[in-house]
Amino acid sequence: MTPLARRSLYAGVALVLLALVFGAWGVWKVVAGGEGNRPTAAQLQAQQKKIDQLEQRSATLARSDQISRNANGDLQGTLAERDEEIAGLRADVAFYERFVGATAQRRGLAVHELQLQPQSDLGWHFIATLTQNLNRGAVNAGQLQVAVEGTHAGKLQKLAWTDLRQQPNAPGVPYSFKYFEQVEGDFVLPAGFKPLRVSVRLAPQGGATLEQSFSWAESLPVAAAAPSTAP
Repeated sequence: MTPLARRSLYAGVALVLLALVFGAWGVWKVVAGGEGNRPTAAQLQAQQKKIDQLEQRSATLARSDQISRNANGDLQGTLAERDEEIAGLRADVAFYERFVGATAQRRGLAVHELQLQPQSDLGWHFIATLTQNLNRGAVNAGQLQVAVEGTHAGKLQKLAWTDLRQQPNAPGVPYSFKYFEQVEGDFVLPAGFKPLRVSVRLAPQGGATLEQSFSWAESLPVAAAAPSTAP
C-alpha cells in the first residue's frame, strides 16, 4: 500500500469514527431531553384528578339542568291546571249570576244542559243540569226520566225509561233544588240501536210534566268525533 493510499484509509476511518461519536452524542441529547420533558407520576396523578373533577362537575351540571327542566315542566302543567280551574270557576260564577242575580231573567223549571258520557259499548251516563229562578227560595222536587229516539234494523224506535233501565216500573232519578242542580244517571242501549235524540222528562211534585229534547250528537263530549253507534 502506498503512503498516499494509507493516508486516505486513515482519513476515512477517522471520519467514520467522528460520525459515530457525533451520532451517539445526538442520540444522548434526544434521550436526555425527552426524559427531562416527560411528566412525573405526581403530575400525571394531578392531571387525572383535575380531569375527574371536571367530569364530575359536568355530570352535576347536567343533572341540575335536567332537574330544572323537570321542575319547569311540572310548574307549567300546574299553571295550566290552575288556569283551567279559574276558567271553570268564572264560567260557574257567570252561570250563577244568570239565575240568582238581581237582574237575572225569571224562568221556570227547565233543563239547561244535557251531557252524555260513554261508559261501555252500550252503557251511557247522563248529567242533566236543571234550573229555575221564577219562584226564588222555593224548593223544586220531582223525578227525572230520559228516553232515546233512534233507529233499529232500519226502523224508527223510541226507547222509554223502563227500556233504558232494563227493568219494569223503573223509578226516575229524584231531584230537589232551589235554583239549579245536576242530576245524574245511567242507562243501556240495546245492541244495534243507533241513537239520534234524547228526551228529558221532568215530573215535578204538584206541577205539570215538562219534556225537552236534545240532539244526541250535540250532547256528546267535544272529543267525540261522531254520534255513537251501538254494534
